[in-house]
This record gives sequence, C-alpha cells and structure tokens, in this order.
Amino acid sequence: MAHSLQGLGKIPELRKRLLYTLGMLAVYRLGIFVTVPGIDREIMSNFIRYGETGLLGLADMFSGGAVSQMSVFALGVMPYISASIIFQLLGVVIPALERLQKEGDQGRRKINQYTRYATVALSIIQGFGISVWLQSLNAQAGTEHLVRLTGFTFKFLTVLSLTSGTLLLMWMGEQISDRGIGNGISMIIFAGIVAQLPTAVVRTFELSTLAG
Repeated sequence: MAHSLQGLGKIPELRKRLLYTLGMLAVYRLGIFVTVPGIDREIMSNFIRYGETGLLGLADMFSGGAVSQMSVFALGVMPYISASIIFQLLGVVIPALERLQKEGDQGRRKINQYTRYATVALSIIQGFGISVWLQSLNAQAGTEHLVRLTGFTFKFLTVLSLTSGTLLLMWMGEQISDRGIGNGISMIIFAGIVAQLPTAVVRTFELSTLAG
C-alpha cells in the first residue's frame, strides 16, 4: 500500500493535481476565519456551541465551522447546490431548458451560466435573511453585543460578504474539478466535514458526560 502511494506521488500530472487541490482546500480553511464585518466572533461561537441551535449546529458542521465563526463562507456552497437542483427540476417542465440539456457541451455551458446567476440571487436573499436574524440576536441576553454595526450598513456588508464568499467557493470548486482531483464542490464539503469531526467528537463526549 505504501509502495503504491509512493508510486502515485512520482506521476508528475497526478502530483500537480493533488497539490493544486490541497492548496485550494487550504485557502478554503483559512477563509473560514475571515469574519463578516461588524460581528463579534467569540459571542457568535459561544451562541452556536452552548445555545439551543440544533439546525445551526448541523449547518456549522457541514460548513466546516464557518457558521460559528460567522465567516464570509457561512453560506458555503449550498446556494450553488440549490440553484443546480432547481435547474435540473426546471429542465423537466420547461422545454427550452430541456433542449439545452440535450445540446451537449454548449447547452451545459449555458445552463451552468444560468446556475451561476441563480446562485448570486439565492446568496443575496439568504445573506439578507441572515443579516436580519443577526441583528435580532442583539435583543437577546448573552448576544446583545453580537452585532457592532446597525441598519443598512450592516445588512449591505453582510450580503456583500456572504455572496462574495459563496461565489469564491463556487469558483474554487470549478477550478478543483478542472485542474485538481475529484469533484470540486464535493471536495469542499468533504473538507468542511472532516475539519469539524474532532470538534463533533468532543461535543458528543461533553454531552454524554453531562447526561451521565
């Protein structure tokens, strides 16, 4: 087994693709610690960790900790995945999209372009919703100082940051698919889950200890 892995490392093209993939994933992990402007990262992290946030905790695990950091990558690639699913479903009921799906590479390129536009729209909508939700947390005890900015400025910066983060992840996923190893979007999701496994194990142990 070890000999096989050493042999793979000697293949220039494979080594190049592997290093490119690892480099992109490293950039993704570093981006997790870039917080949306106006957010107190420590308060947000404590809220996700100790609050009653079951679904948020799950989202945090799949985003590699981006939600608890309220990172610019907090939306992850979910808007892109949602947009892809929407166009796959629309292709069944809209003849024009169905024809594009049958046109081969050219049709797929057009659908991919439409998917990117839809990703931007979904990111803006979700980003705005998150900005409203974050501001509402300022009225709760323990999170009253979470948001240091107010009004339109905070909403604009949040939407801009989260949308830009999602578009960057989408681009990185496409680059990994073209120049790296495997499906780029799947690799990003996998990297986020693996990064959160140790934290999930520790939390499970803490909960079991408290329950005991």
